[in-house]
Amino acid sequence: MLIRLLREYLRPYRRPLVYVVGLQLLQTVAALYLPTLNGEIIDNGVITGNTRYIVTTGGWMLVITLVQVGCMVGAVYFGARTAMALGRDLRAGLFGRVQQFSDRELHHFGTPSLITRTTNDVQQVQMLALMTFTLMVMAPIMCVGGIILALDQDVRLSSLLLVAVPLLGIIVVSIIVRMRPLFRLVQERLDGINRVLREQISGVRVIRAFVRDPQERDRFAAANTSLFDVSLGAGKLMALLFPSVLLVMNLSSVAVIWFGGHLIADGTMQVGQLTAFLTYILQILMSVMMATFMFMLVPRAEVSAERIMEVINTEPSLARQSTGVTQAAERRGELELRAVTFHYPGAEREVLREVSLTARPGETTAVIGGTGSGKTTLVSLIPRLSDVTGGAVLVGGVDVREMDHAALSTAIGLVPQKPYLFSGTVASNLRYGNPAATEDELWRALDIAQARDFVAAMPDGLDSKIAQGGTNVSGGQRQRLAIARALVHRPDIYVFDDSFSALDYATDARLRAALARDVRNAAVVIVAQRVSTIRNADRIVVLEAGQVVGTGTHEELMATNETYREIVLSQLTEQEAAA
Repeated sequence: MLIRLLREYLRPYRRPLVYVVGLQLLQTVAALYLPTLNGEIIDNGVITGNTRYIVTTGGWMLVITLVQVGCMVGAVYFGARTAMALGRDLRAGLFGRVQQFSDRELHHFGTPSLITRTTNDVQQVQMLALMTFTLMVMAPIMCVGGIILALDQDVRLSSLLLVAVPLLGIIVVSIIVRMRPLFRLVQERLDGINRVLREQISGVRVIRAFVRDPQERDRFAAANTSLFDVSLGAGKLMALLFPSVLLVMNLSSVAVIWFGGHLIADGTMQVGQLTAFLTYILQILMSVMMATFMFMLVPRAEVSAERIMEVINTEPSLARQSTGVTQAAERRGELELRAVTFHYPGAEREVLREVSLTARPGETTAVIGGTGSGKTTLVSLIPRLSDVTGGAVLVGGVDVREMDHAALSTAIGLVPQKPYLFSGTVASNLRYGNPAATEDELWRALDIAQARDFVAAMPDGLDSKIAQGGTNVSGGQRQRLAIARALVHRPDIYVFDDSFSALDYATDARLRAALARDVRNAAVVIVAQRVSTIRNADRIVVLEAGQVVGTGTHEELMATNETYREIVLSQLTEQEAAA
């Protein structure tokens, strides 16, 4: 999976990779040539006292060293740029895929896991790529080249490699095999700690209200300790790796000096040759150590690559259309639910069964029902946040599953039950669906949404800061800004999902009166629990247990529908309901 990911996402960067390989090759050749020159200086210059030879050869060594440094700088530059670009592209790919997910895929992965995959998992793959471009290309070349040049210096002494290299390989492989499952657990425990942390930050008010601080601290401590335990296990193996490699390197150096000293004493080897040979042995073992460092990163990067590709390879259950199909001109702004049925995967029964309703331009259609009757699920089907499992949702006479997604977004303005504001300013939030909106249009939408007063009272008006989620404004203010955002969007169909619940009765009445004047040419669908919000609707649809049990005006349903009558009388007296 790791190889596949790197091959796919590094394809656009073939030219920089060629530069990296070429520069690393030149750097390695220079590094391999320097010990030979160093040995020759000792044998032909230092021992013989040939100063001219020392200066000449030393000059060449200086030039080669400068070339080596230049190649190293260039290789790191191109390698780092490519690795950072890989990380950028992976994050963009993950974000693009997640944006296509429906609630089904989002619930499957979970928000904390998706955040971890987009940040930490990408970082692990990016780190591996960076180390590969700066170390791994050089390591095999240095190892092979070092062996050849060591053999050129002395074949008998080179037999030490037959012991040192296999021993290093056995140590590295035995440790790496044990590290891989631990790294998978580390990433999963990171998901867990992100999940707990996100819940505690989002639910801090509830935690404080119920004085659950000690329990939540214990809960976080448990998740934190589980991550610590697994990380400690992986860290112990990593800590064992480098001392083992250094031990083999040092023992090899001692063996070379020991046996090499005897060869010098016998007159079969010169001091310069032994010095060069010792350097080559260290280069060979150093290249193995660099490869060891890489192998240390590979298991975690491989696990991360699997997690990344799992998201990227997940096909969204909502297929986005780009066919250009839009609303029929003669039915523009008309919404129809035709025998709609919906059930969640694995659920025993449908949430909605054979629901039919029609909302036409210039009319207000209300949906009311008890808790769990399927109102919010029905609303989510209109802008295609979920797909029906039976029947069809038509906007402008076209099935939403066949509509161009941009056209569907333009046609529908949704104000959700839990309005969400993005970090930025009041103006940036209002322009979310219509970036070209003028300030006059923003203030007009705020007037209709009964939000002008509190926005004008803010220090910077439209440029006042809004925190993530709108946490620096009240619930009612958040709802009114969300309504104003939909009004700025100017869709053909407005869908209000219990969007007036945080407003007092007077503000609710003023807002609905202003709304009726402004959107008289659009279809309006209101889902509400509050009877006063929907009693004047042109058509009221009553839901019970996912089925339509009544349709009509307030007066008609009060006279003929027992379910609606019970809902009304639970909020109003008989006299108020008849008024």
